[in-house]
Amino acid sequence: MKVTWNGVYPAVTTQFHDDDSLDLKTTAEQIDNLITAGVNGLIMLGTVGENNSLTRDEKLQVLKLAQEVSNGRVPVISGVSEFTTANACSYAKDCEALGIDGLMVLPAMVYNSDARETINHFKTVAKASNLPIMCYNNPVVYGVDISPEMFMEMADCETIVAVKESSDDPRRVTDVFNTCGNRFLVFCGVDDLVMESAALGVVGWVSGLTDAFPQESVRLWKLLSGGKFAEALPLYRWFTPVLHLDTHSKLVQYIKLAQAMTGVGSENVRAPRLKLVGEERERVSKIIQDTIDTRPAT
Repeated sequence: MKVTWNGVYPAVTTQFHDDDSLDLKTTAEQIDNLITAGVNGLIMLGTVGENNSLTRDEKLQVLKLAQEVSNGRVPVISGVSEFTTANACSYAKDCEALGIDGLMVLPAMVYNSDARETINHFKTVAKASNLPIMCYNNPVVYGVDISPEMFMEMADCETIVAVKESSDDPRRVTDVFNTCGNRFLVFCGVDDLVMESAALGVVGWVSGLTDAFPQESVRLWKLLSGGKFAEALPLYRWFTPVLHLDTHSKLVQYIKLAQAMTGVGSENVRAPRLKLVGEERERVSKIIQDTIDTRPAT
């Protein structure tokens, strides 16, 4: 399926049973729930999908499931999050053979590569398949910053088509456009910057909290992409406290707790992540519950 690269692309969680095994049934249910709500595509096995907590075989199981459930209704994108460039290339080839529609490529994990090494990683992975690629720039979490100038050095790779901008600095959106023109399609990758990023011209939103609040996310994006900022503002203000949870190091636990509280998944995570406890759980639960209690009609 051709990837349109615009609109709401939720970073889908991977669901687990209490014994840590894959919960494919609940994962399938949440995928169908997201598509029914009107999302434009699926990002499987990104940060929120706990990519690095899964074996290669488990990753392929999740991707096959996403294909079966989506059944051509929306494109399925897979995160590429590996420790070496060679493994990332191998995984990209697996995705292409499986018929996945596109890739969201992260820098190599653990090692903080310099600019030359980072560019080489992305270019090499891009050459490993014919799939269209979104580059995921998240220096806050992964310690590797892909500057606009670095993106421009990758402009000759035809399969690199989009940028997920998660630097936590909305000025970067304008810098990418000013440096690269219209060469790349730019997505907002930080939930609580989506309105600001929409005003700056992004074409889509890779969102975590859409997993728990899909209808509201789709509604918000439709208003923003339609230029209806005054109408979107009350919805965004209601949504922002819970959207802030996307920017924390425990975003996976926070988002899965929100899913459990809204009835669209469980809060099970794989170690080293653990379920929230104590004061932190109470504080985060209150934010989520307040959002649920004041939920606007959709």
